[in-house]
Amino acid sequence: MVENTPYQRGDEVILEIETAAFEGKSIARLGSFVVFVEGAVPGDRVRARLTKIKRNYGEAQVTEILTPSKDRTEPRCPYFGGCGGCRWQHVTYETQLRYKQQHVLDAFERIAGFRAVPLQPIIGSQEQYAYRNKMEFSFASEQWKWKGMKETLVPVYLGLHVPQRYDKVLDIETCYLQSERLNRLLSATRDFARSHQLTVYNSKSHTGFLRFLVLRETKNTNQVLINLVTSDVNDAIVSTYVAHIRSVEPTVTTIVNTVNRRKAQIATGDEVRVAYGEGFIEERIGDFRFAISAESFFQTNSLQAEKLYSVVKRLGQFSPNDVVYDLYCGTGSISIYVSNCVANVIGIEVVESAIRDAWKNAELNGSKNCVFVQGDLKERLTTSNGWMEQYPKPTVIILDPPRTGMHPKVVDRVLEIAPDRIIYVSCNPTTQARDVKLLSREYELLVVQPVDMFPHTYHVESVAYLVRKHHSAV
Repeated sequence: MVENTPYQRGDEVILEIETAAFEGKSIARLGSFVVFVEGAVPGDRVRARLTKIKRNYGEAQVTEILTPSKDRTEPRCPYFGGCGGCRWQHVTYETQLRYKQQHVLDAFERIAGFRAVPLQPIIGSQEQYAYRNKMEFSFASEQWKWKGMKETLVPVYLGLHVPQRYDKVLDIETCYLQSERLNRLLSATRDFARSHQLTVYNSKSHTGFLRFLVLRETKNTNQVLINLVTSDVNDAIVSTYVAHIRSVEPTVTTIVNTVNRRKAQIATGDEVRVAYGEGFIEERIGDFRFAISAESFFQTNSLQAEKLYSVVKRLGQFSPNDVVYDLYCGTGSISIYVSNCVANVIGIEVVESAIRDAWKNAELNGSKNCVFVQGDLKERLTTSNGWMEQYPKPTVIILDPPRTGMHPKVVDRVLEIAPDRIIYVSCNPTTQARDVKLLSREYELLVVQPVDMFPHTYHVESVAYLVRKHHSAV
């Protein structure tokens, strides 16, 4: 028991769920004691078990729904609550959008201290299911039994890791976030592994063959890439696998075998061997084409990616004289998307393979005004910044950092460069709000536009548009 708190871990309590919190949890109160509740929906009245007690707050897990919220809905997925992926599938989609809109507003008001946030209505996803163009599944020799699942004679399981358990997977037949075709390929791969009595990699003994299955599918060009990740080379097995897959699903475009001989449990490796097809697929976003290989980064929701990029282009109001820095440019998708309406785009990215993909995509689209610079962004803007002398000063800077946001020195350097406009794309409104607050020393925040890229999860994308305070507002 924590001092000044009459509750202890394991207590069961009755809670009235008040509001949605970050990371898919909800908030209830026991007097002045705040409780973050897993599995609840605002408006619920629940019985819950306290799982953590701190001085200022507690955490709880729902054990019984006494009175359901009007915003509840029946989850479509039979694994809901098991894999940890779709945390909000029990919430109506309209309500999910309302929560995400509120999370962005809370980040700018409560964390950054903005008043009268210029928040636009969130742009919802056209598809709420089967929207993902990439899913990564793990092989395991042990399964996480969920609601009466039975063991098989051949201990090969293929599915998703449950939260905090990396030795077992939830053996999945159907994931509603991917298409029926990808679900057929998932089952066909599992059946193949069992029928050929293949072994599963064990990170402790460093033995076994199968590691991961990565499925990628383009939504606008109808192409499919399969990446079978193994611990070693076995061309005979892979060739047999290719024949099996093509008999089940002849529409598959390409199949590759990534070989990862390291102990690290990641779906990348030492070499990528093309077993069938060209080794890549091609997606179309707007008027642009993007080659996607086994290890390429690409926005996971293709249809929403076009909406997100359109927001960037609309807010930027680019002109033929604009020079754009695309910081954290990845594989250059945003750079290329805006390249047809500006003079030059210079993208900077630390990941070498991403820069290679960016150059390839620029060539694929004939985007001759795009240049990509590889290196750590902080260094490329401060100590190793000789490249900047080759190009005019940017009139626009696009920022799309990782979830952790921007390094303070990068913020300072952006302020020194002083472009006319800044467009900040973020997958984490909390760090975005923090960084925008720092930028607001010299810039005025004109628009915050949330975009939902991941229905049934608590994640939300947000685009902020800023102009220099001396610069005439649009």
